[in-house]
Amino acid sequence: MCVMVSGGIAGALLTTSGTALAAQLVPPSQSDFGPNVYIFNPSMPQSEIQATVNAVASQQISNQFGTQRYALLFEPGTYGSSSNPLNFQVGYYTEVAGLGLSPNDVVINGSVDVRNQCFGANNCIALDNFWRSLSNLSINVTTPNAGCYSGEFWAVSQAAPMRRVHVKGSTTLMDYCSGPSYASGGFIADSQFDGNVVNGSQQQFFVRNSKLSGWSNGVWNQVFSGVIGAPVQCFPAQSSCGGPYTTLATSPVTREAPYLYMDANKLYNVFVPSVQRNSSGTSWASGTTPGSSISINKFFIAKPTDSVEKINDAVKSGRNLILTPGVYHLTQSIQVTRPDTIVLGLGFPTLIPDNGTAAMTVASAKGVSISGIIFDAGAKNSPVLLQVGDGHARSDHDASDPTALQDVFFRIGGAQPGKATTSLVVNSDNVILDDIWAWRADHGNGVGWNDNTADTGVIVNGDNVTAYGLFVEHYQKYEVIWNGNGGTDIFFQNEMPYDPPSQAAWMEAPGVDGWAAFKVGNQVTSFNGYGMGSYSFFNQGVDIYAAHAFEVPTTLPTGSLHDLFTIFLSTSGSGGILHVVNDAGGSSTKANPDTPVTVVSYP
Repeated sequence: MCVMVSGGIAGALLTTSGTALAAQLVPPSQSDFGPNVYIFNPSMPQSEIQATVNAVASQQISNQFGTQRYALLFEPGTYGSSSNPLNFQVGYYTEVAGLGLSPNDVVINGSVDVRNQCFGANNCIALDNFWRSLSNLSINVTTPNAGCYSGEFWAVSQAAPMRRVHVKGSTTLMDYCSGPSYASGGFIADSQFDGNVVNGSQQQFFVRNSKLSGWSNGVWNQVFSGVIGAPVQCFPAQSSCGGPYTTLATSPVTREAPYLYMDANKLYNVFVPSVQRNSSGTSWASGTTPGSSISINKFFIAKPTDSVEKINDAVKSGRNLILTPGVYHLTQSIQVTRPDTIVLGLGFPTLIPDNGTAAMTVASAKGVSISGIIFDAGAKNSPVLLQVGDGHARSDHDASDPTALQDVFFRIGGAQPGKATTSLVVNSDNVILDDIWAWRADHGNGVGWNDNTADTGVIVNGDNVTAYGLFVEHYQKYEVIWNGNGGTDIFFQNEMPYDPPSQAAWMEAPGVDGWAAFKVGNQVTSFNGYGMGSYSFFNQGVDIYAAHAFEVPTTLPTGSLHDLFTIFLSTSGSGGILHVVNDAGGSSTKANPDTPVTVVSYP
């Protein structure tokens, strides 16, 4: 028996053989998560579990812009065996997670894989493997008779986090079993790997607060923060130490993502990890992760059919919020007004503001967590999709209880036509940004210079904001504007917009070509950045240039920025980037394609 429990719009799900997948609606506890959350327990026949996960994968692997959303959740126990392993793939909009308090409470003998997608002969890549996740379980890598696919394959790009995972065996972050096997970006946190990790073709990758037994190589921008066993600092790449690696021994301030778990009484709770400072390794290395549990009874479990008024009434009454899988069309903003509110997405719930409002606003309050959500722009322009802090007198100055955004993703176009001036505005102090992908779509629906319009991906106005794994791509003006003091960004990945129609249409100011990818405000006196890259590929057949990739005050303390680079992506493009930071660093243009141009320290 396979229990289905979460909010959905998917309709009948078919097995790989084409027959309807039967499932009995028998919630294992007091909570109903609707029809698109599948909850497995070790007593279920493995054949039924395998059929279910295969059916979801079959539907979702190629479903890049579909509306279906799923969460596959495993109760504590062991699944699969050495002779009969549980091996399955993870497609778009699919969350795979264990329901134990510790990652080692759920054991999968097998593998949970992401592989290349093939678009014709000799065009098998992972460049578009977005919007999926793996968390809170352990994998005894068991792949008999898998041929080339021997090991744990996690060939992903942006918005595909791995958190709280213990992999016992070999892991590869590229799918080398079909070519050319390109991959571009990824995020791992709070995880342990007992075997070697193959980075392979991953152009950039970020690992935070984890433990490694080996890491194969770097390409352009591999960054490690608080990772035991990480490669030594080596930037730019050189024969003596490999690289390019940017390595920080500790992470300055972190807060791991909240997660759903099942206690000994088969009741659901949400665990909220505590803030950690100057930390390294996993949060669970010495036992239970520090933090607190909240009963599921203190959550409103929302479904896509619920009105935003109903959701807001529940939050205002003091409830936390779980958003179950699906697409939520919003007539007004979801309003988070109370300190320490938890907003947790299951199965990549997607919020679309239909009336040109923000999708969500968060009051100036401490200790709020927003996790596991996609924010899509609607057809009517929104000034902002997610605003954190109202900019008035605020209660967020207490650094002991910071607000955190974990695995929060933004899209302007792609799935459907959409416009938004800014995707994320952070007005509060002490906020932690932990795996953010803000994407003005370069392919999909409603894509064009005058169609999916968007000025800026992220604006940080608050002080002492810390970002890990900041991916911001293709916006039409500054991609990131950082106005707060005391800020830190560890890892930045950017692609400038592909589609400016002319240089005149893309000018920061008279005489200043293009727009910088990352702008630190002129009034800022303290900011630190580590492992930050910006790429260019202008595809309109005319030369387009950006004068600078990074613009920062020259009055910042010496050595505020570490390991910066630019790169020109393809000789089929035109133009390029003329300087790395301000007027320092050389140019990356068609004259030196696929060659990183670096600045090790600035100013």
